[in-house]
Order: sequence, then C-alpha cells, then structure tokens
Amino acid sequence: MKKSPSITVFYPFLNDWGTIGSLVVLAADTLRRVTDDWEVIVVDDGSDEKSREALEAVVGEVKGARIIRHAQNRGYGGALRTGFTNAKKDLVFYTDGDAQYDVRELTLLLKKMDMDNAHLGMVNGYKIKRHDPLHRIIAGRVYHYIVKFFFRLPIRDTDCDFRLIKRHVFKDFTLQESTGTICIELVKSIDHAGYTIIEVPVHHFWRFSGKSQFFNFNRLFRTFLALFNLWWRLMVENKYRG
Repeated sequence: MKKSPSITVFYPFLNDWGTIGSLVVLAADTLRRVTDDWEVIVVDDGSDEKSREALEAVVGEVKGARIIRHAQNRGYGGALRTGFTNAKKDLVFYTDGDAQYDVRELTLLLKKMDMDNAHLGMVNGYKIKRHDPLHRIIAGRVYHYIVKFFFRLPIRDTDCDFRLIKRHVFKDFTLQESTGTICIELVKSIDHAGYTIIEVPVHHFWRFSGKSQFFNFNRLFRTFLALFNLWWRLMVENKYRG
C-alpha cells in the first residue's frame, strides 16, 4: 500500500475570530481522513486580545493544532513566511482564515499531487466563481493580468490563496516579501526553479466575518510599491535567494 504523505495545514490569522474555529476543526477532520501524519498551524499576526482569546480556546481543543504568535503585525507575507518556515511535513497547504474557501477541498488538490513526480512543485486552486463585491472582482482581475504579464506567471488565478506545495521546493529560493506580493513571489519562484504547477478548480464563498486587509488606499500603495521592487529584483536582477 502506498504511504500517504505527511501534511501541514496553516492559516495566517489576523482577527478572523468568527471563522477560525470551524476552519481549524475542518482542517483536522479532513487531514485525519487522508494521512496519519499531520499538523495544523495558525500564525497569529498580531491580533487583538479578543481574537487571541478566541483562537486559544479553539486551538486548545484540537489535538495536533498549534499557534505561532507574532508580537507585532508583520504583514500577510510575514505571516506566510512564518508558516512555511515552521511547517514540518512533506506537503504544506495554506489558505486564508476568512473562510472564503472550503478547506475540505484540499482533497481535490491532493488527488493531483504526485509525490513521485520530481518536476511537480505545487497544486494551486483557481476560483470557479469569485464571490466578492463588484469592485473587488474588477480590481482582482486587473491585478491578475498586470502581474501575469509582467512576471510571466504560468497560472490563471494569481490571488487564489488555496495552495498545496512540496516543502522541499523552498530550498531552491528565499521568500522575502511582507505584503500580499508574496503570492507573486511564491508562484514565480517555484516556476523559476523549474517546477511544474498544476491548477484545480475550487469554490469561493462570500466573506461572512472579518474584513479584507488589502483594499484600502495605504495598503494598495504599499503593495504596488512592493510589487515594483519585487519585479525589479526577480525579473531584472534575477535574485531569488536572500
């Protein structure tokens, strides 16, 4: 019988106290069905006291789950880098803590993840239909086509944060971004290292709790400044290691 790969699931967490409980429980239940070797990590990126207390109450009830705390907010990229660095299993899966994706669909990605294929580095979800306000859908599409063109990305849905990655690929590059541009850095770095990326359709749901950390002017300005710096580093200077 073929051995199931071990899996780390992690969530970046910032005040999404209304959804994180169900996500941790669903992740643990899903993992128990597909592997005997797993862990769930929640990276608390400087949440407020109310959210920290809610997170502790939930995670404390789920064996195999743990919290990694940032004393101060390090940004979305900082939270993801912490998750990748602390993952201990063969495969690393992450999605956001706002419940806009169904973590049970991790099984769809696992069906396409071939551990014997040395060229396959990541299985990436893409949204069947995006459920967001119209302005977010438009902005998301514009953003996608801009970064896909300038970074020559091989995927159809750049901002679908529903990803299953072989942990060993991280030895080939160093992630450095602290904003949402880390998603571009991650995809481009995996592609540049010579790995194949497979895409799988997944469902996307309306946000019922929490607030988007991306769509405000100051964050957008910092993100696009970081995006230009990232483009210069990767596409002009060809620097993929720190």
